[in-house]
Amino acid sequence: MASRVPKLQLASWRALLAAHAAVVSRAEQALAAAGLPPLSWYDVLWAVRESPQGRVRLGQLAANLTISRGGMTKLLDRLEEAGLLRREPAPDDRRGTYAVLTAAGEAMLRRMWPAYAGVLAETVGPLNQTEAATVERVLRTVEARATRPRASTSLPRTSGRRRSQRSRSPRTRTQS
Repeated sequence: MASRVPKLQLASWRALLAAHAAVVSRAEQALAAAGLPPLSWYDVLWAVRESPQGRVRLGQLAANLTISRGGMTKLLDRLEEAGLLRREPAPDDRRGTYAVLTAAGEAMLRRMWPAYAGVLAETVGPLNQTEAATVERVLRTVEARATRPRASTSLPRTSGRRRSQRSRSPRTRTQS
């Protein structure tokens, strides 16, 4: 039996997806217009930079950014080829690998930020303090509900390999 979602809550979800897609599209356009790499590069470089000791295990990075391991591997290959990060073996785990930001990766983040920040300033910057605090509080509540452990009967499990959340993300999704 399918659960019913009230119209207002469904409309708020669709508004979130549409807003996310619109802002990300504007950011991608701004980066491209400035001759810079795509936003996915910024996302990875920023996540590595913000990790303890400036390095993060590849599996954790993929999970944090909701990218499949395969998609993360391809993206890291491109970033490594560009000299923006490097992979290092985990000293305590033969199978583990860390992504480490290079000086060139730090410089690329600094180059990309003005284009990205400009879009954020235009789109979320006009929110007043109360609006911004409300948006953050509501989205953190939704995030907490979505990340808490599921009850065994609450949601159906899917079979097969985990699909990339990035490929289904609202960054590229069009609303119907």
